[in-house]
Amino acid sequence: MIIKSSYISRINGLKWDIQYEELVDFESIRHLPVSAAGALCFYGKELVLAYATKKDAWEMPGGSREGTETFEECIIREIKEETNMKVIELFPLGYETFTNPETGELIYQLRFAAKVEPYGPFIVDPDGDISKIRSIDPNDYKKYFDWGERSDLMMKKAISKYLLP
Repeated sequence: MIIKSSYISRINGLKWDIQYEELVDFESIRHLPVSAAGALCFYGKELVLAYATKKDAWEMPGGSREGTETFEECIIREIKEETNMKVIELFPLGYETFTNPETGELIYQLRFAAKVEPYGPFIVDPDGDISKIRSIDPNDYKKYFDWGERSDLMMKKAISKYLLP
């Protein structure tokens, strides 16, 4: 399934057109210059969110690829840095293509679902971007972030993987 939407960045005011495509795996897009990944992380029956201080927003843990990291290495590292949690299982949800209609710039970001467990207590991430985490009922995610149809589809797929019998 493909969902199209757009938004205006709160950070720089730029408009971005977004296309989210649901995938069963990432093999068909390994050639793309994917810059970042994010994951809907589940610890038990709860969804783990990270608070991005500079953005003043709750979001799924994730961030930019470093060096020659694989998609999976990137999201595993980011989840550990931002939540101090270990990834037990990763599940691909899809990817987003952000296009700036003024400049033509393209940004590719992956979306995963992950089953996680804590290494220990939360520690502020090394970059200082994430100041706290929160575990919530997944059905309440729209109180924290809402990307419309895109997040609805991601959550539905993630919940069916990790929470439904």
